[in-house]
Amino acid sequence: MKTIQNILICPLEWGLGHAARMIPLAVRLRGMNYNVIIGTGKEHQALFLSEIPGITCIDFPGFKPGYSKFLPQYISLLLKTPILLYHIISEHVRLRKIIRENDIDIVMSDNRFGLWNNTVITVYITHQIRIPFPRALHLFEFIGISLHRALIKRFSYCFIPDLPGELNLSGRLSHGIKLPANASYIGILSRFTDMISVPGNNPVSAPYNTVILSGPEPQRSILRKKLVTVLKNREPKTVILGGKPDKVSSMTQSENIIYYNHLPAAAMKELLAGSDTIFTRSGYTTIMELTSLNRSAILIPTPGQTEQEYLAGYLLKKGWFTCLLQKDLKDRLPDAIALNIPGSDIIPESRLLLNAALNILLKDK
Repeated sequence: MKTIQNILICPLEWGLGHAARMIPLAVRLRGMNYNVIIGTGKEHQALFLSEIPGITCIDFPGFKPGYSKFLPQYISLLLKTPILLYHIISEHVRLRKIIRENDIDIVMSDNRFGLWNNTVITVYITHQIRIPFPRALHLFEFIGISLHRALIKRFSYCFIPDLPGELNLSGRLSHGIKLPANASYIGILSRFTDMISVPGNNPVSAPYNTVILSGPEPQRSILRKKLVTVLKNREPKTVILGGKPDKVSSMTQSENIIYYNHLPAAAMKELLAGSDTIFTRSGYTTIMELTSLNRSAILIPTPGQTEQEYLAGYLLKKGWFTCLLQKDLKDRLPDAIALNIPGSDIIPESRLLLNAALNILLKDK
C-alpha cells in the first residue's frame, strides 16, 4: 500500500515572489514526511534548490508576460491574452501527463489558471480574488471577479495567503467580497517566519540601506538605474539584492553601492533586519516577508501594475509602509522610516490558520 503522498507545487513565473512564498509550504510539507516535487522553469528551480537542498524539481514552466517600457501593464497583458489562453490550455493538458508519470496525489499551484484536474486534489493559491482594474475601468471589475470565481470553482480548494478581518495585508483584493465556497484564509507566507537568526549571517556591516529588485524586465533594470543614480553618492552605503538565483552568487561594489545577484534566505533575513531603510517594489510576497520581520519599507509600485499600485496606497493609508512613485525618484527621497508593522500579531494567527487549512486538506486526501 502506498504510504508516502506526492505533492506537486507549481508557482507562477511572474517574478520570484510567487516561488518564494511556496518555499515555506514546501518546507512544512516535507517536514510532515510528504514527498514534494516542484514544477516550474529553470530560474525558479534555482531558487528552490538553493533554499531546499535535495528537493525534486521538474521542468514545468508557466506563462511569463514581461512588462513594457511604455504601455501600462494591464494593456500589455490584454494584448497578450491569446498567448495566456494558449498557456492555460497547454499546461492543463500537460498536467495530466505529469500526474501519471509522478504518481501525484495533490497539486498546489500559485495563480496558475490551468492546473486543475478531476483525478486528484488541486489547490489554487492567490491573494487577489478581485483582480484590480485601472481606476477608469472599476465599473467592469465584476467581469474579472466572475471569470476568476468560475475558474477557482474548478479547484478542490482555494488558499488565500492573508488574514480575515481588519488585520490584513491585501485589502479589497481578497476582502469586502464574497469568497468562493472552497476558499479560506491561510495566514501570510514568509520564508523568515520560523527561521532562527544566526549571528554572523549578515554579509554587510551597518549602517546601510537595502534595495530589493523584483519583477520582470525591463522595469527591474529601470528601477535599479534610477535608484543607483539617486543613492550612489549618499550615506550610508546601499546594498542591492538582484533577485537572480540562477546567476553566480557574487558581490560587486562600485562607489557607495554593493550588489548581490542573490543571497540565501538566512543572510537576506539578517540583511533586512539590520537595514536602515528598505526600498522595494510593492509585490505581495515582499510585503508578507517584511511584515514577518516587523520591518517597514519605501514601496515603489511598478508603473501600470494595478495590483502593486493598490497595495502601496492601501498600506500607506494603514500607516504600515511608505509609498513613492517611480516617476518621483529624484534627488529628494523620503526620510528613513520606522512604522508600526503588526507582524507580532499577524504571525501567531497565520500559524493557526495554516495549520487548520493543511489539516483539512491532508485529511481530505
